[in-house]
Amino acid sequence: MGKTTVREIYSFLESLAPLEMAMETDNVGFLVGTSDTTVNKILVALDITANVAEEAIDIGAELIVSHHPLYYSIGKITDEDVTGKKIIRMLSSGLSAICMHTNLDAARGGVGDVLAAAAGLVSRDGVFEPLSDAKRLPSGEIVSLGRVGNLDKPCKMEDYLIRLKEEFKTNGIRYYDAGRDIYKVAVVGGSGGSEWDNVVKSGSDTFVTGEVKYNHYLLAQEHGINLIEGGHFCTENLVIPVVAQKLRDNFSNLEILTSKVHNQIIRFF
Repeated sequence: MGKTTVREIYSFLESLAPLEMAMETDNVGFLVGTSDTTVNKILVALDITANVAEEAIDIGAELIVSHHPLYYSIGKITDEDVTGKKIIRMLSSGLSAICMHTNLDAARGGVGDVLAAAAGLVSRDGVFEPLSDAKRLPSGEIVSLGRVGNLDKPCKMEDYLIRLKEEFKTNGIRYYDAGRDIYKVAVVGGSGGSEWDNVVKSGSDTFVTGEVKYNHYLLAQEHGINLIEGGHFCTENLVIPVVAQKLRDNFSNLEILTSKVHNQIIRFF
């Protein structure tokens, strides 16, 4: 098999999560590096932290594929700030970065679907219902960051929290118990507060997301909706092994690894 370049890998990832699915304020795609670099090893991680960049360099990877963008906007690249220092380190080591964020959240088989499956939602022939239809592609496909659906049967809050803690591999869960059984559930990976109105419109009794603000707990109380925060990292990191496996399936000549140093850094006392 011939050489595989960053450009080819980027083309494949874009076919899985088209850039047109990303939210307007997002910064996704091929963000750092040289497109014709030959790739033999890829590191997949939720974030490109300094530790993850060093991990990639240490294992001899030429490319990092991450969920969160390395940066959203940047006016200068110098060693006087952490992002600039990181980019300089990566470039000097021949390390490229491809970041697939809200496009991967919305894409079929992406964060929304993986989280829905982990939360126990029942799919229809492997397809989960979108939480909203605020954006559509020219093809007519709905772009939604969240999913909504039913569990196979209603369950109590305590039982559901035990399930989610295990599925998400999280250090802890914050929640509001509205005193209702859990059956119709809306899910949004990461920071899902912006989808609150869509959660209410969906008629869901429970909202599972990574993190929200205090006012969402007040809204949950007023609307009588169970609210569960599973952690930003934990609700999105679920997609990392999925992305890694898709890369392995398509590029059998490459070594695809997931980060061993990046994990949930939030602890609960």
